[in-house]
Amino acid sequence: MSSTLLEVTRASHEEVERFERLIVKDLQTEPATNKDRLHQSHRVRNMIEQIIDTTHKLVDIYEDKDGARKDEIAALGGQTATGTNVFSAFYDRLKEIREYHRRHPAARAIIDTGDEYEQLLKEEPQIEFSGEEGSGRYLDLHELFNGYINSKFGEPIEYTAYLNVFSEPQKIPRKAKTTRQYLEYLQKLLEYLVYFFERTEPLQDLDRIFLKVTSEFEEEWTLGKVEGWENSGQENGSAPENHTVIDLDYYSTAEELMVVGPEKLKEALGALGLKTGGTIQQRAERLFLTKNISLEKLDRKHFAKGSRKPEQNGVVATPQVGDVKEIALLEAKIRRLCDLLDETIVRTRENVEKKQALTYEEMEAEREEDDVQAESESDDEDQQIYNPLKLPMGWDGKPIPYWLYKLHGLGQEFKCEICGNHSYWGRRAYERHFKEWRHQHGMRCLGIPNTKNFNEITSIEEAKLLWERIQERQGVNKWRPDLEEEYEDQEGNIYNKKTYTDLQRQGLI
Repeated sequence: MSSTLLEVTRASHEEVERFERLIVKDLQTEPATNKDRLHQSHRVRNMIEQIIDTTHKLVDIYEDKDGARKDEIAALGGQTATGTNVFSAFYDRLKEIREYHRRHPAARAIIDTGDEYEQLLKEEPQIEFSGEEGSGRYLDLHELFNGYINSKFGEPIEYTAYLNVFSEPQKIPRKAKTTRQYLEYLQKLLEYLVYFFERTEPLQDLDRIFLKVTSEFEEEWTLGKVEGWENSGQENGSAPENHTVIDLDYYSTAEELMVVGPEKLKEALGALGLKTGGTIQQRAERLFLTKNISLEKLDRKHFAKGSRKPEQNGVVATPQVGDVKEIALLEAKIRRLCDLLDETIVRTRENVEKKQALTYEEMEAEREEDDVQAESESDDEDQQIYNPLKLPMGWDGKPIPYWLYKLHGLGQEFKCEICGNHSYWGRRAYERHFKEWRHQHGMRCLGIPNTKNFNEITSIEEAKLLWERIQERQGVNKWRPDLEEEYEDQEGNIYNKKTYTDLQRQGLI
C-alpha cells in the first residue's frame, strides 16, 4: 500500500537503487561528441539531485519526529490501546486494503516502471549557450572585456590579449584595486565563470572547490602571503581613513606636503572624493586636513560636486581591511576557476585568432560545418563496421577490398624465430622485416652479423649452422705462410717455408 509509511520507505529505497543503476549504465557509455558529453553529465546530475531529495525524505521518515512510523510498526504487530490482538489488526488491515482498492480501481494493475526509468537515458537536457560559446567549447567574455578596457584599473588592449590577462588579477597594481568599480568587475567575472562552469561541468562539486580555496586563502591571508596582497593580512583592525595614496605621517605641515608635486596631490584628492582643483598650496592644505580630521567630519565644501561620502561612493585610496580581504578572496576563486577552465581558455584564444582572418559568411559556414560534422561523427560511430572476413583496416578506418587483400597475400603468415616468433602477414612484409630493427636486434643477440647471406633464415639453429660454415670456409682460404710462402735454394729448387726450414736444419741445403 502506497498510503503507509513503510510502503513509502520501501518505494523510496527502490527508487534510489534504480537511479544508481541508471547512473552506472549511463556512464558506461562513452559520449561521441562534446554535445553528447554535456547531455550525459546533466542527465547524471539530475538523477543525483533526485537521489538526494529522496534520501532527505527517508531521513525524515527514519527520524520519526511525530511517531507515525513507530505507531505503524506497532499496529502491524497487533498492538492496540486495549492490548495485543493480531487477528483484529489483520482484519482491520485487510478492510483498509479493500477500501483503498475500491476507491482506486486503477491501482490493481501492476505497472512495470522500468521502461519509464530507461527513458531518462534518452533525455537531452536543454542547456543554454550563446552563439559565441559554441555549445560550451568557448568562453564569451566580450561584455567583461568592454568593462575592463573602459575602467581605471584596465588598459586599452585587444580581446585576444585580454584572454591572457583576465585570469591573472594579481598582476593589477594594488592601488588600482581599491575602487568599487574593480570589486563589481570581479563579482561579474566570477558570476559568469561559475555559470559557465556549472553548465559545462555539472558533475563537479563547486561548493567543495570553493570551500578548499577559502580555507587555503585564510591561512595565506593570516601569514600575509596572498599573491598580489602580500602583508595585507597582517594589518590589525581597519585601515586608517587618513591613509591615502600619500602617507601623511611623514609630513608635519601643508608646506612640506607641497614637495610631492601637483599631480600626486590631485590623484590623492580624487581617490578620497575631494576637490582636485586650485593651486598646489590649496591642494596640499585640503589634503592635509584629512590627517587629523576624519572624512565623515570634514566640511562638505571640500568634497567634489556630486560626490558622496567615501564609504558610500566606494572611491577611497585604501578601503577597510574587510573590503580588501573580500577582493583578494574573489581573485583567489577566479584564479582557481581559470585553472579548471585552462583548456577552454586556450581553445577560446585560438578560436578568436582564427576568426579574425575570416569573413562573417565564412564563420557562419564553418559553424554549420562543425555542427554537421559532429552529427555525422556520432552517426558513424553508432554504426557497426561489417567485416566478416576480418580484413585489415585501411587509412579510412574501413576494411580494405578483398582483391587487394589477395593481391598482397595478406592471408599468408610468416613467423620468425629470431624475432621472437613474431608474425608477418604477406610476402612483402616478410621480406622487408630482415632489414628492420627487430630482426637486426635478434641477430646481434646471437652474435651473428646481419648480412645478405642470412636472408630467408628465420630459425636460430639454421642461422648458427650457416655462420659456422661461413667461418670454416673463411679458414680454408686464409693465408698460411708456412705452407704457401716459397723459398729457392742455390740450385734454383723451389720449396715452401716449412720444407725449406726442415732441409736447412738437416744440413742438406
